Amino acid sequence: MRYLPLNDTDRGAMLAAIGAPDVEALFADVPAEARLDGPIARLPGHASEMAVERHMARLSAESLSAGSVPFFLGAGAYRHHVPATVDHMIQRGEFLTAYTPYQPEIAQGTLQVLFEFQTQVARLFGTDVANASLYDGSTACWEAIAMAGRITRRSKAVISGGLHPHYVRTAQTMARFTGDTLVTSAPVLDAQADDDAVIAAIDAETACVLVQYPDVLGRIPDLARISAAAAAQGALVVAVVTEPVALGLIESPGTLGADIVVGEGQSLGVGLQFGGPYLGLFGCREKFVRQMPGRLCGETVDADGKRSFVLTLSTREQHIRREKATSNICTNSGLCALAFSVHLTLLGGSGLAQMARASHLRAVETAKALGTVPGVALVNAHYVNEFAVTLPKPAAEVVDALAKRRVLGGVALSRLVPNAPALANVLLVATSELTTTEDIAALVAALTEVLA
Repeated sequence: MRYLPLNDTDRGAMLAAIGAPDVEALFADVPAEARLDGPIARLPGHASEMAVERHMARLSAESLSAGSVPFFLGAGAYRHHVPATVDHMIQRGEFLTAYTPYQPEIAQGTLQVLFEFQTQVARLFGTDVANASLYDGSTACWEAIAMAGRITRRSKAVISGGLHPHYVRTAQTMARFTGDTLVTSAPVLDAQADDDAVIAAIDAETACVLVQYPDVLGRIPDLARISAAAAAQGALVVAVVTEPVALGLIESPGTLGADIVVGEGQSLGVGLQFGGPYLGLFGCREKFVRQMPGRLCGETVDADGKRSFVLTLSTREQHIRREKATSNICTNSGLCALAFSVHLTLLGGSGLAQMARASHLRAVETAKALGTVPGVALVNAHYVNEFAVTLPKPAAEVVDALAKRRVLGGVALSRLVPNAPALANVLLVATSELTTTEDIAALVAALTEVLA
């Protein structure tokens, strides 16, 4: 395809058609602090391809890769072991190049993969049904709010202070255009999740209650109690799972009364991938299935009576009239869903439980070791493989100092919740089955030195 640059007349005509005074107006919603005021300083303005490759390689070498140093980052993206089989399977041509299965007669492989994926997610979440995936956890979270509004015909969502701030901001962005009311609060540094505050905010106008499980600080809320309180007001409960591996050790949200369960599937099969692409998980009660966004693959028989697969329910706008669509989500994260499904198949139920238990034991070992560092205090009473600690100085400064000592020691909560002085000294620490005793010792040694 040839590159055909636009001239000023072309640009002017395009701006006039959309009613924008200039190009800058198109970026009005991007915060000033997130916009560049000039070229990126360390990138060459003009150079040969070979010179650019060498320059970029030098810049890349300055980064700390997740597998090269002790790694304790989490806060919504987790490092677990991904078997080599996963990468081998997803790179097979019939999976790598498969597109939307509009014609089931030539897309049986893709449809069967999605059917198996849905079954795995439904069992993991404890829901009746699950869809063929969405973009990521945060957009799945918003879709759950919109779905609850359609079901209850209400427009108020109560959001727990333990919900990941990025998920909250995604919902706030979308609510600007829908008019939904979001009742939010900042995380509270208590040993237990603040279930009482969530329950107190539920009233007869509430469409849904959003509760992260485990929450952003790693605490485990009482979903059964919250579900009972929500049901008494005719509201739905949306459980948000950012670390699906944790469900190998704690009870599934659906069995505790959650009506809709959404989450991020990155932990299984997908890997960190510098922040994406990731995988949105979505499950719900069967009676709500026609309000579920995305699409649903089902099992049937063909003209010869043989087992086959089809798109059973597609409520997205590509398949039906736009005004009847439940969402403008127009695809699913097919390749990431395949990776998730392959990994979970390799693990099985017992393997997932072993993975979760190993991650938890490493977290317990890490928390105990950090407790020996002067000035460090554990926040959580309960956790699976992620917890919060308070430090005697700002956590962001400590994280940077640890990185200079080649230890990726956690995520400063202030990175997720800026401009909150009460949370400035909170560090989120995550472990997995990949965490070693040597990694923990390195973290303790480096942290002791930084805080001295």
